[in-house]
Amino acid sequence: MPRTLWKGAISFGLVNIPVGLYSAENRNSFDLDMLDKRTMSPVGFKRYNKETGKDVSWDDIVKGYEYAKGKYVVLTDADFKRANVEATQTVEIVKFVEASEIESVYFETPYYLAPQKRGEKGYALLREVLIRNEKVAIANVVIRTRQYVAALIPKGDVLVMNTLRYENEIRPAHDLDVPRRNLKALHVTSNELDMASRLVEGMTGKWTPKEFHDTYHENLMALIEQRIKSGKTQEIDESEPKAKKQPAAVVDLMALLKKSVEAKGDRHRHGAKKARPHVTHHKRKAA
Repeated sequence: MPRTLWKGAISFGLVNIPVGLYSAENRNSFDLDMLDKRTMSPVGFKRYNKETGKDVSWDDIVKGYEYAKGKYVVLTDADFKRANVEATQTVEIVKFVEASEIESVYFETPYYLAPQKRGEKGYALLREVLIRNEKVAIANVVIRTRQYVAALIPKGDVLVMNTLRYENEIRPAHDLDVPRRNLKALHVTSNELDMASRLVEGMTGKWTPKEFHDTYHENLMALIEQRIKSGKTQEIDESEPKAKKQPAAVVDLMALLKKSVEAKGDRHRHGAKKARPHVTHHKRKAA
């Protein structure tokens, strides 16, 4: 079983559904150690008292909020709960909305919600009513020391809780220098639109997440394996690789679109290239 990050209940009107919160992410992290390039020895960090210079153990560290220069209010884990006990133990549903109403920029981090003991019936009821009415639930929830607004979205048998960004956390885009939707002023022709539409149609397919994987991670691991094989494990090359030069400007957009459509058509006729199998590399350390 995955580790439970949080235990509480979904508050659905007068109904309380005991649930556990689980991470839905499995990020492709890349473990790197920091080294002193002069000796190749690992570099560590010290927790120390800035006044005395002495080391401080984790047991002697507390969290403090600086309310004035050099003056702090000490807060414990219990204090974070004590501020609002109910909020720290509840996914409080406040309204239901159409999923399409939530813009993509608001989605932040996905979690799974699973029922705890005696929560199965209420969990199934909420999941099915969301599916039947094609709605998502908007809720308030506190995770660790921060309150979030979140969307509860049914995914098969599971309820996904995706935390959302607050409106003031989204930077406005009006200061960006982007072309307005005046295509005539940009000299975008109807023929170019038609040709671009043909390209889109030729590249349209079903969303299948398993088709995609982290090719950059694979390439980096291949470089590491090559260094290990050649024995150049401690070589430092700080020269920047040269990327392919991109054209400064599109000279003939129509010609490029036409070539793209023709290339996609040829690939479709001769059969798409077989996808590379997913390769999982494990971290290796040089001897």
